[in-house]
Amino acid sequence: MPEAPESRRRVLIVGAESTLGRRVASLLESSGVDIVGMGPGPDGDEVGPDTIVDLAVGDHDGLAARRSSVTEAGQHLLDLLGESRVEHLVLVSSALVYGAHPGSPVPISEEAVLRPEPTFVYARQLAGVEERVDRWRRADPRRRVAVLRPVVTVAAGTSSTLMTALTAGFGQRFGHEDPPAQFLHLDDLADAVVTVVAAGADGVFNVAPDGWIPGHRIRALAGSQWRVPLPGRAAEVVSAWRWRLQRGPIPPGLLAYTQSAWVIGNDRLRGLGWRPRVTNEQAYVEGTEAPWWGAISPKRRQEFALVGAVLGLIGVVVTGAVIGRRLWRRSRPG
Repeated sequence: MPEAPESRRRVLIVGAESTLGRRVASLLESSGVDIVGMGPGPDGDEVGPDTIVDLAVGDHDGLAARRSSVTEAGQHLLDLLGESRVEHLVLVSSALVYGAHPGSPVPISEEAVLRPEPTFVYARQLAGVEERVDRWRRADPRRRVAVLRPVVTVAAGTSSTLMTALTAGFGQRFGHEDPPAQFLHLDDLADAVVTVVAAGADGVFNVAPDGWIPGHRIRALAGSQWRVPLPGRAAEVVSAWRWRLQRGPIPPGLLAYTQSAWVIGNDRLRGLGWRPRVTNEQAYVEGTEAPWWGAISPKRRQEFALVGAVLGLIGVVVTGAVIGRRLWRRSRPG
């Protein structure tokens, strides 16, 4: 008698409407996974998911668009877990939970203690949600939780305020080199989600391309305008005031991540068979729209800036001379 076919895995995706969610859903469906909701099936049977994939808790820009917080999204996830009988959870968090501190190992492994920047609410709340999810896992030995901690993700046609903010923070401190950084393509993150779902993985997995980009190379790729570097404390004060006046892209707490390295290793995820297909530089270039200014070398941009300043000064002098001559003529008697 032939064996009954193995039942298909049923996955509920939280955040399926996002760009990442659509890519994950497509990959899962093509691999033979059913994407389901919390209600009864098409035949009225009570068939719920056996796996929940949460992409909403760590979606920085999505949360901002909905005027929500990591804590609120985390509570929604815990409510779903309480309503279902799932034994496997995949949570996309962020490598920002490690924090950026002088002396941190390069690269950071999954065993590192979480030390998010206290003033960066997003990272601090993510660490809190991870802790609550871990308590849910430990309450039942049958439960498994795979936490993915990706670096900043980018893709063509999508914007990332985190990437914009991080790259804007480079080159602001006098006498300090910019730290290295990593950028992950959204397709590689989607592949990582599918990998841990298929493996029924349990544990924490860093998600990043191999290696990293040196800070000076990021500045060259970004085509950042020339700026006067400031001492560390002065740079923090100026950045905070620019953000408060809505003139700067760096939110409170994130500046620390532009001053110390927080690059991560991907060995554990590679052990499941995952391989990054896009390098750090390729991901960064694809995720940015480089203006003509960015195609010019930093040295040449500085030269243009100095020439522009000189021309501007000459213009002021000439204008002043013309106005002064006219006033002198008017003041002369008949």
